[in-house]
Formats: sequence, C-alpha cells, structure tokens
Amino acid sequence: MRRHVSLFWHYFLQYAKIRLEHRWDFFISVLTMTLATVFGLAVVYLIFGRTQAVAGWSFGELLFLYGFSLLPMSVFNVVSVNLYQFSDNYLIQGKFDRVLLRPVHSLFQILFEQLRLEALGDAVLGLAILSVAMPFLPRPLSGAAWLVLALGVVCGAMIYTAVFVVLTSVSFWVEDRVGIMPPVYNFIQFGRYPLDIYNGFIRVLLSWIIPFGFATFYPAAAALRFEQYVRYLWLLPVVTATSWFIALSTWNRGIRAYGSTGN
Repeated sequence: MRRHVSLFWHYFLQYAKIRLEHRWDFFISVLTMTLATVFGLAVVYLIFGRTQAVAGWSFGELLFLYGFSLLPMSVFNVVSVNLYQFSDNYLIQGKFDRVLLRPVHSLFQILFEQLRLEALGDAVLGLAILSVAMPFLPRPLSGAAWLVLALGVVCGAMIYTAVFVVLTSVSFWVEDRVGIMPPVYNFIQFGRYPLDIYNGFIRVLLSWIIPFGFATFYPAAAALRFEQYVRYLWLLPVVTATSWFIALSTWNRGIRAYGSTGN
C-alpha cells in the first residue's frame, strides 16, 4: 500500500508539472468544464425552479442532490482520462505492452498515468451549490449526515470508476476506437435526480445493474432523509465492493485475452 501511495504521489506531481507548464491552457480547461456544469445547473433551475416539489422533493433538496453529485463525479473525472482513450491509445497504437512490462498492476498505471486535474473545479462548484442549498433544506444536516456524505463521495467515485473499468475491459475483446462508454456515460445524468421520478425499470437499472444511483442519489438522500434511505446506506459499501470485484475480474480476464500488437 505504501509503495502504491508513493507511486500515485509521484504520478500526481509529474502530471501537475506538465499541466501547469502551460498555465493558461490549464485555466481555460478549468473554465470550460465549470461553464458546462453551470449550464447544467441552469437547466435544473429551468425545469424544477418554478415548482414547489417534484415527487415530494423540494427545490432546495433537488439543488442539494445536484451539488452533491458533482463531488464523486469530479474525483472520477480526475482519473478517468485513460479509460476513455484506452482502446485507441493503448491497444490499437500498441502502448499496452509497455504497461505490462512494469512491475505494477496494469490498471493502477492506466488510472494514474494521466490525470485531469481541472476536473477538481467541479468539486469546488459542487461545494458552493451545497452551501447555497443548505438554507432551503427542511432541516439542518447533522454531523452524522456529513459523515454519510463523505462516505458517499468516496464510494461514489469508486463505483463510477468500477463501472467504466468494466466497459473499458470490453476493448480487450472488441477493439473499437469509441467503445461502448459514451451511451452509458449519459446515464450518469439520471442519477443526479431523485430516482422516485422515474419508472420502475429505470430505478432498477440505476440501482442494481448500472449502480449510478448508489454513486450519487442514495448517499445524498440518506443524509437528507435518513430513516427512509438508511437501508441503502448499509448497502453502499456492499455495492462498491461488488462493483470493484466485477471490475477487477473482468480486467484480469481481459489481460489474459490480450494479444500483443507485435509480430
């Protein structure tokens, strides 16, 4: 563990130096991502801002759910760059052989060789939205609720990563430059709103098949309405561990199926 933490720190420092070498490019990237999130927030206001409640959720609660959803998503976006580009950069261009020659797990290298540090701007915006939503909540959050939210950020980022590791692993069998990630990525938007507003199929899909509901909605809902959603809170570590078990199993099977691009 100490070795991997040290490696991560060196990956982080090296990539930070590279990104900050061109500071204006970095700040423009931060501004672009922040503006995209602000436009998404504006859509939420246009849809829900003029209503008293949606499926029993007040606008303040909806705003809180949206703000919280940015936190695990921003952490995931920091480490997900190579997952989106894996098939093209590593398999089709033949860079994955270099990864396999190093005495470190291949998935660790893929996740941390390239970081998107500008994605942390969404976390700052998410915290700002939470602070704005706080006065409009039906009741103030307790200390335990904040611990629930902290656990939700960690588990949510891990769930997102696990799901997309599984999708990335498909590239070992089907070498496609785009892959199947884009359509699944769009489902993340559904997890930012109360699952109560969807039909039964969508709720099952986002809870038990692609568990984006556990990445965002259920932790925030448990912080707001503990008695109603406490059972999902107990399931959160189970879903996280199961997601990573499936992800690592699929990745390792893909490694065994991998054929080098050499002669």
